[in-house]
Amino acid sequence: MRIAIVGAGIVGVTTAYELSQDGHEVTVLEHHPGVACGTSFANAGVLAPGYVTPWAAPGVPWKVLAGLLSRHAAVRFGPRWPLALPWLARFLRACNANTYARHRQALYALASLSQERLADIQQRLALADERAPGYLVLVRSARELQRCRSGLAVLDSLGVRYRILDQAGCRLVEPGLAHSAPLHGGIHLPDAAVANCRLYAQGLRQHLARQGVRFRFETQVLGVQPGASVRLTVRAAGDATALEADRVVFCTGPDAQRLLRPLGLRLRLEPVWGYTLTARLRHEDLPEDAGPRAGLMDERYKVALSRLGQRVRVAGSAEVGGVAGRLHGASVATLHKVLEDWFPGQIDRGSVQYWKGARPMRPDGPPVIGATGVPGVWVNLGHSSSGWALACGSARLLADQLAGRPCPIDVRPFDAQGMR
Repeated sequence: MRIAIVGAGIVGVTTAYELSQDGHEVTVLEHHPGVACGTSFANAGVLAPGYVTPWAAPGVPWKVLAGLLSRHAAVRFGPRWPLALPWLARFLRACNANTYARHRQALYALASLSQERLADIQQRLALADERAPGYLVLVRSARELQRCRSGLAVLDSLGVRYRILDQAGCRLVEPGLAHSAPLHGGIHLPDAAVANCRLYAQGLRQHLARQGVRFRFETQVLGVQPGASVRLTVRAAGDATALEADRVVFCTGPDAQRLLRPLGLRLRLEPVWGYTLTARLRHEDLPEDAGPRAGLMDERYKVALSRLGQRVRVAGSAEVGGVAGRLHGASVATLHKVLEDWFPGQIDRGSVQYWKGARPMRPDGPPVIGATGVPGVWVNLGHSSSGWALACGSARLLADQLAGRPCPIDVRPFDAQGMR
């Protein structure tokens, strides 16, 4: 079949890979000048299936309200937050134990499938991705560790391998940790990893181009006419033209709502903004193993630190109702605080780059993957901050459904038919 994919982030590129592997003629449409230029551009890079969880969880609303009084709050509200009120109402309804448990199990199954599929692709293609194995959750007090117990019970039920470490154990895993910050212990996930999402997407795109997949960059989709043959109106270089396809798969961010709403599809995506800081590590007067070895999470501030080659990336904050390009000073300060607490003076300050990206989040958690019920229109959307961890598995599920093959996991939690 002729398949058009809208969006060349990590989800769009992996979807293109799976569909081209099945023998389809694939064209990828992207309004940016290259792959992974949006939400996939500078994410945390964490690949930890056990920590892929719905944001909607019991107790989260009260934690958010309490955190607003803190300068280093994990969740903030931007100037456009009133526009998110309908989404927030649905989010609050999803913050119950039954919904959370069901969705966390579904996301873990999808993330585990994704990890397996990613490993298989890497075995075949050996794409560069600056991978570093392991993920360590740092807890600053005994009280924090106690609050983690319910989450550890979930890891036990899912069969996720982990170790609870004391201070000495944490420093064996990450020798560069400073002694000045309070450290009670940590939770180490040896099967998790961090890797460079954008670098991987660029390598996969080059492979796909050699295999005949067409990429049309700086091309905006203006409208979709569904049917046995789908007609897309696109604009490139100022000119509007038509593109015919047997199927169209939407792998974009919140902008998908603009195109799907006229088709009677209610997506309910909110761009929850995340922040990252990326900087080179300096080694001229520091030990060779300065900085993090792999991935860490500061449990108190919900900030991740990732080793990507000779750089460190610090990621955190969830901003509802934010505005593109407008950095919240307190959110940036939190990233610097966590970095300096654990690895003080170890970055080249002249190399610091900041990024703020819109993570397309559904109010209850899981993405939507598959046929929408509108003829010829398929979706692979709503992966929130876990797109990198879920991309390869999501692409496999979509390809299997399109081919009519049995899927390796239950697809019902990701059903797109409910969008109508």
